[in-house]
Amino acid sequence: MHMILSSIEQFFQYLKFERRVSVHTLKAYQSDIGQFVGYLEGTYELSDVLQAEPIHLRSYLVYLNELRYKERALQRKLASLNALFKFLTKRGLLHHNPAKGIKAPKAPKRLPVFLEQHQCERLFDTLQFSEDFQGKTNQLILELLYQTGMRRQELITLKEADIDLARSELVVLGKRNKERALPISGALKSLIQEYIVLKRREVNCEHEYLLTLTSGKPLYDNYVYRLVRKSLNPDITTVTKRSPHVMRHSFATHLNQNGADISAVKELLGHSSLAATQIYTHNNIEHLKKIYQKAHPRATTEN
Repeated sequence: MHMILSSIEQFFQYLKFERRVSVHTLKAYQSDIGQFVGYLEGTYELSDVLQAEPIHLRSYLVYLNELRYKERALQRKLASLNALFKFLTKRGLLHHNPAKGIKAPKAPKRLPVFLEQHQCERLFDTLQFSEDFQGKTNQLILELLYQTGMRRQELITLKEADIDLARSELVVLGKRNKERALPISGALKSLIQEYIVLKRREVNCEHEYLLTLTSGKPLYDNYVYRLVRKSLNPDITTVTKRSPHVMRHSFATHLNQNGADISAVKELLGHSSLAATQIYTHNNIEHLKKIYQKAHPRATTEN
């Protein structure tokens, strides 16, 4: 048992201090690997993850499938184990990677959920923000999410020092501690300036983050999630998914629909590869189809 803990703990330390993954990513790895360790012990009475063979991983995938895990969950769990075994192989603790060559079922392509442009306009035109500090905080959260496309975690960890008002840009710390600069509009810049002045006047804040609660404590994940979910009410949209990521998808989709270069969208989103950004090209094609159906005189002509 000591060997399991020591080898796996080495991997977690590597993720935390060398890869510098987020807290959420680390927890996901810990959960996935912990579940597999439990399966090995319970099904095969193997107390050492280093004893795992391809047959154990294949039977594990069958087991998860019987528990009705979806394809994306299976892919993530296998990816976690593959990363662990690759690490152990490179460290000389394993002679081969038992996960190599094993593939999880392919998940169907899932297009991102986003708001139409007119829905975003209605959102910001109709939302009534109170004039107190909390109201200004809520307004700035939504504006930042939609106008910059930043992730929820990037929003929460955005510091005052990351904002360059003179250059009309801000810097966010993305996945794997990768920084990227994002442009901000004149209106958003004014909103940020007003917010900082109000915060210094009304809130006893001891942290360095831009956004804060009225108590002076930093913003947290669930606060942002609840705000977005409440704001995207049925008067605004009928989409069932109403998370902060919907604002990010809307940002990217609207840029693409209005002619932005896909490479530029990739940089703004902080994607590591262009493949991750290609989904917005599909959305743009769907948008163009709708325009064609409405505008072309023979688009609705039947054979």
